[in-house]
Amino acid sequence: MDEYNRFVDWDKMDVTVQSQDAKELTCTEFQELKQLARQGYWAKNHSLRAKVYHKLISNIPCRTVTPDANVYRDIVVKIVGKRNSSSLPLPEFVDNSLVPTYCLNAEGIGAVRKIILCIANQFPDISFCPALPSVIALLLHYSKDEAECFEQVCRILACNDPSKRLIDQTFLAFESSCMTFGDLVNKYCQAAHKLMVAVSEDVLEVYSDWQRWLFGELPMVYIARVFDVFLVEGYKVLYRVALALLKFFHKVRAGQPMESDSIQQDIRAFVRDIAKSVSPERLLEKAFAIRLFSRKEIQLLQMANEKALQQKGITVKQKRQNVHLAVHAENFKSEIVSVKEMRDIWSWIPERFALCQPLLLFTTLEHGCSLSRFYSHSEGHEPTLLLIKTTAKEVCGAYLSTDWSERRRGGNKLSFFGTGECFVFRLQPEVERYEWVIIKHPELATTGSEPENHASPASSTLSSGSVPSDPSDRLSPFLSARHFNLPSKTASMFMAGSSECIIIGGGDGQAFYLDADLNHGRTSHCNTFNNQPLCSESFQISVLEVWGFRD
Repeated sequence: MDEYNRFVDWDKMDVTVQSQDAKELTCTEFQELKQLARQGYWAKNHSLRAKVYHKLISNIPCRTVTPDANVYRDIVVKIVGKRNSSSLPLPEFVDNSLVPTYCLNAEGIGAVRKIILCIANQFPDISFCPALPSVIALLLHYSKDEAECFEQVCRILACNDPSKRLIDQTFLAFESSCMTFGDLVNKYCQAAHKLMVAVSEDVLEVYSDWQRWLFGELPMVYIARVFDVFLVEGYKVLYRVALALLKFFHKVRAGQPMESDSIQQDIRAFVRDIAKSVSPERLLEKAFAIRLFSRKEIQLLQMANEKALQQKGITVKQKRQNVHLAVHAENFKSEIVSVKEMRDIWSWIPERFALCQPLLLFTTLEHGCSLSRFYSHSEGHEPTLLLIKTTAKEVCGAYLSTDWSERRRGGNKLSFFGTGECFVFRLQPEVERYEWVIIKHPELATTGSEPENHASPASSTLSSGSVPSDPSDRLSPFLSARHFNLPSKTASMFMAGSSECIIIGGGDGQAFYLDADLNHGRTSHCNTFNNQPLCSESFQISVLEVWGFRD
């Protein structure tokens, strides 16, 4: 056996990783490392993986004063003393009930707690870090001694590269990552999200488990493969794998009955027993098949979610406000949708706004059918929700991410604005959400070209001219250009308004047009995606409402 076996119980370890084939890793180019990590080049050789981990972690840029192995040797006796390591109390920033043992022997299991306590001593700023026990336990399998493992974990925690996010160390960072994951599920796992909304009383609570799936429930052979790629590619890998886990859970469990009070436990059990249905290779293959936003885009989304939490005063661990509290039956009244239907809509909107409560801004029943009054009541609010009920009892609407005052930028000319977070939807006769066309169908976003069969002005404008020519610099219109002071060319073109009409749409080829009197409208439907239209091609409006978001 090799020098990295001190803490390993080889009876629990996958026998294939005991291979002693002579292998070396000589490449230093990122793209080649990325490919080898995804292929599992060092996954079949225990010693090689240990050496690769040491090399990758040694290259992490860190603060000038970062605790090393010598610091551990100096402080461990002072902190731990003669106490039994298996009964050492853990700091509050980790979950005491979730300390994975993986394939560690008794000495390794005790070492996890000793290292956590020493890290708590050296990193007083850490306030919430539930992934830490898993990372320590995993790295102990590939460490010569406790001090070496301590130093490697410290380097991960002390990373000072602002573009390289590794492990959440505050509740604010953790909670915003949960919100960001919820946003990504809403975009990339719509079938699974629909199931979660249907069976869970608090879908946000379900998604807050996403890091636990990885750093707690995944078996050793799986999390090690994920960690291989994580050390090369960073935090985005974690989102990818968690999305893949949710997709597989939905595939396996979609047809089976589920109870709302057990959905979290069901997902955890599925991840623990994932070897029964999905191999590590298949999991990673699924994860990297997801056409996810760029690292920069995800970072901006995370910043927006952190800002929303700070504005709500949520910076330390506390009970999250769920959708049922945001849309409260006693405080909500609409002539178009029920409380349940509004909660369904709330489950679709970006998580940072799901923290807010709905606020009625405009209704034709009270303010009349005037487009100018529509604008005066809606302007100054961002985002807004538009709801329409037709005389034929059809109900549709749109989530609009941008203030209607933006329409003035085009002067008297009708010009489009908005972001890729916009979407249109239908509630009656059937529930359907139509996602923004470029996000869901990026092949339509070719620069300077216009997809065929797009009849609506919104969708045809949407898919041409709004994407930078250099794909490497492309910033998804999913994010608000104004919020992040981004150039206007990054904004999508989803909504338009003038004194004569309103045009909204582009999601999956769906768009609708409202006349100035707010009595009549018509829809445009692209057949490219084989979905049903929002409502009748020409319709009369019975009631129109605009809702804002109240803190």
